[in-house]
Amino acid sequence: MITEDTALNDFTINEMLDMQRALQEKYKDKWEGISPVVGKNKLLWMTGEIGEVIDIIKKHGDHCADSDNPQREQLIEELADVLMYYNDVLLCYGITAEELKNTYTEKFHKNMERW
Repeated sequence: MITEDTALNDFTINEMLDMQRALQEKYKDKWEGISPVVGKNKLLWMTGEIGEVIDIIKKHGDHCADSDNPQREQLIEELADVLMYYNDVLLCYGITAEELKNTYTEKFHKNMERW
């Protein structure tokens, strides 16, 4: 869980996964849960949240990400929603932070050599 000490450090995938597990536990009687069968639904919900991010940018322009723009907070909140569903997807399919890091690193190196 996030504490004052870790708030100043990088926000890790493991921290996000722990937070998502806590949310899932709290709302286990209201939400559809976490399982491979539910993974597709989580991806669809995440896509909807990405659409909300795009809508903000369409309505307010690229400058909505500027630090002095009032829409910045709304943009960041919608991006947080995307990450929440993203982490639900990781949980649904049992993908660990270590697996993601290893695969991401491999993909990074492939892309660095691509052109």
